[in-house]
Amino acid sequence: MSAEIAGKILLALLSAFFLVQIIYYLFIFSRLAFYKKQKVTSKNRPVSIVICARNELKNLRANLPSILDQEYENYQVIVVNDCSWDDSGKALEEYEDAYPHLKVVTLQEQERYKHGKKFALALGIKAAAHEILLLTDADCRPAGRNWLREMTKNISETKNIVIGYGAYEKTGGLLNKWIRFDTVFNAVQYLSCAINGNAYMGVGRNLCYTRSLFFKNKGFASHYHILSGDDDLFVNETATSKNAAVEIFPESFTFSKPKESFIAWLNQKKRHISTGNFYKLKHRFMLGLFYFSHIFFYLTLVALLILKIKPEIVISIYLVRLFIQLFIFGKCMQKLKEMDILWLTPFFDVCIILIYPILATSNLFIKNKKWK
Repeated sequence: MSAEIAGKILLALLSAFFLVQIIYYLFIFSRLAFYKKQKVTSKNRPVSIVICARNELKNLRANLPSILDQEYENYQVIVVNDCSWDDSGKALEEYEDAYPHLKVVTLQEQERYKHGKKFALALGIKAAAHEILLLTDADCRPAGRNWLREMTKNISETKNIVIGYGAYEKTGGLLNKWIRFDTVFNAVQYLSCAINGNAYMGVGRNLCYTRSLFFKNKGFASHYHILSGDDDLFVNETATSKNAAVEIFPESFTFSKPKESFIAWLNQKKRHISTGNFYKLKHRFMLGLFYFSHIFFYLTLVALLILKIKPEIVISIYLVRLFIQLFIFGKCMQKLKEMDILWLTPFFDVCIILIYPILATSNLFIKNKKWK
């Protein structure tokens, strides 16, 4: 094969990958970028907030009071003390005495029976007194006193899932910016798809659904043996084209402390990526095509630049994609209050094609941890 033919093939591939990327940005991710939520009046219906906590004394002290002090008339907070051996139990007893709407469910460790978060969460849901469930984690704090109201107002006869945004706190350093960018990068995808009637995941840091939906689905039965996925696998299994809504009003956000080391983030990310293998086929194809075109867009771009084939065309293609990406991401980041990291998009966009394939490949050689 001559260099000229090889160059034409590479240029054609670059154009094809560019076209796929542009379709995703303009026709899917733009749904979040230009999303205008219709005003919904809160009905102030009773709600049960469910939190699982395992040795989370510090986080409970920091975050639980703001959850117990929501501007809402009728709600309860259920904290499942999941076999903690620190002073979480003592702290929860104190809070239970001070807040009548707090209910603590305590689990004791058993040598012959080990369980994961799904078991603890299921017990918390069973103990819930109300139909509407709002789930978060012990290391999350709500954006304000109207978090509960904003996250539950969309529940209706037709909507029984509400997907919220779980942000990470802004601190100094490049790692913090990377973790937040990765969070936004994924949120743009799953929030846009949910708006488009194709919800495939949510995050347990900020997720709302109904108790009847949980029991109709038999809880986490179909994926109970998978260690992770109490949030995204449940949404992937139960969401339809009509029953899921999103909530991105700033007061509906939750905030968590990000990992303080890159290795810790890598281990967390590996667990998240591993659950993607259990998504519905159409969602695996949709996500796979996006990431495949993303990675090979850059590979063919670099190959063409190295071979010095039509560099002016190649660079123009890159700049057009970058402009569209920055425009769409900028709109999305405005809504998610993450505009300060927009300028790092070109750099982090390349980091994604270097890090994600490594994580995905490593998961092929490590069996997903299962409970027996």
